[in-house]
Amino acid sequence: MIEQEWAYRIESRLPFSPTAGQGMAVAVFSRFMTDASTDVAMLLRGSAGTGKTSVARAIVRAMTAMKQKVVLLAPTGRAAKVFEQGLDGTGLHAYTIHRKIYRQRAYMSDAFTLAENMHTDTIFMVDESSMINTSEFGVSGAFGAGNLLDDLVRYVYSGRNCRLVLIGDTAQLPPVGCEEAPALVSDYIAGYGLTVYDYDLTEVLRQSQESGILWNATMLRNLITHDDMTELPKIRFDGFADITVCPGNELIDSLGSSYSRVGMDETIVITRSNKRANVYNLGIRNQVLDREEELSSGDSVMIVKNNYFWTETIKAEMGKEEAENDSLPPFLANGDRCVVRRVRNTRELFGFRFADVWLEFPDYDGLEIQATTVLDTLQSEAPALTCEQQETLFNGVFEDYADMSRKQDKFKALKQDKHFNALQIKYAYAVTCHKAQGGQWAHVYVDQGYMTDDMLSPSYIHWLYTAFTRATEHLYLVNWREEQTERKL
Repeated sequence: MIEQEWAYRIESRLPFSPTAGQGMAVAVFSRFMTDASTDVAMLLRGSAGTGKTSVARAIVRAMTAMKQKVVLLAPTGRAAKVFEQGLDGTGLHAYTIHRKIYRQRAYMSDAFTLAENMHTDTIFMVDESSMINTSEFGVSGAFGAGNLLDDLVRYVYSGRNCRLVLIGDTAQLPPVGCEEAPALVSDYIAGYGLTVYDYDLTEVLRQSQESGILWNATMLRNLITHDDMTELPKIRFDGFADITVCPGNELIDSLGSSYSRVGMDETIVITRSNKRANVYNLGIRNQVLDREEELSSGDSVMIVKNNYFWTETIKAEMGKEEAENDSLPPFLANGDRCVVRRVRNTRELFGFRFADVWLEFPDYDGLEIQATTVLDTLQSEAPALTCEQQETLFNGVFEDYADMSRKQDKFKALKQDKHFNALQIKYAYAVTCHKAQGGQWAHVYVDQGYMTDDMLSPSYIHWLYTAFTRATEHLYLVNWREEQTERKL
């Protein structure tokens, strides 16, 4: 009877009559919620257009209405913002996973330990779970045991009667270094000693079939399991108003129109490589935005290396109550987007160029931070400062404290030096697909670059699917080849 009550409450909060599959997903979730054991987890998988987001929101609304405590999590700041959308009135705020489950070991430290879960009788719902890795691949600093999924599970189930719900899309790019998304694999989650309730939403809603973005995304998803693919997928444009080809000679005007219509924060270019993204970023600033200075007020930029220094500096200047403000992340993460508000005091030191910059972070409730940034990464084809550059910076700053007699004092001063800890940033008008994952934009421009049939691979299909599904209103395919266009019969 309690199980039926859960199902009724959830279905009544859907914006439409549930499909058979959605009804089954709700039924499985209801069984999960009424299981007397605490060692249970729920996986809700579904691709674009299947109504997964609507079901998840209905579940959240039903839980809050029934006074069930719930915490919303996502891998990135932008993904957390997307998760919050449509949940007005619930009073819920979504956190990044790192923000919620880790605590800094010591002041100004880049090492984080697993926090104590003080929640009781709480459901932790994690969106975009396909992005959760089993290692901190390429991440500086140390987080817990170095395995994000392990730490998430350990954190949740260390709380009294707490449970985990993982929501995601297996057709998206898996985490770097993985062939599949471990957080969405039932057997993998069961390996933690948990009974797993899971359901896959596969039926594409009728209204989704009217969208060219979702129609083609569904076609791409269906190709992922085809081992016999011999040619690149053909995209259908006819009959759809939300997907178009954008020839290279029209790109400048089209991007300018998107910036005017939906805004810079709702427009993104997705490319296959950092090198290609760099070309786009420079071209957009010069030809679309007509910006001549290297960094200007209004520029959209992205953090390209985790930074712990500046948030800790802010906390040190705050009172204790202010420092615990939820809008302040524990660190500025690789991939966080921000808007430049002011640029001051550009100078050259240690062979690098620096500037003091005021930055606003839209994905953290408009958080504003004043920080020293290193400008050398802006136009670099490397993802961030290279190892050689990092060593040069280290040696230069270290030499600056040559008057200190004790080596220990030099290292302490180095750790608190604003130039050594300068934010590494890049322009964020164009990004790679991994950097875009977890976010959504109204207008998305996709440039897949040079592709031939012999370059076809499952990872390419995952890449294309993920890029397509970042768009909520209009998808532009830049210089799309005629050979990859579905012709009219």
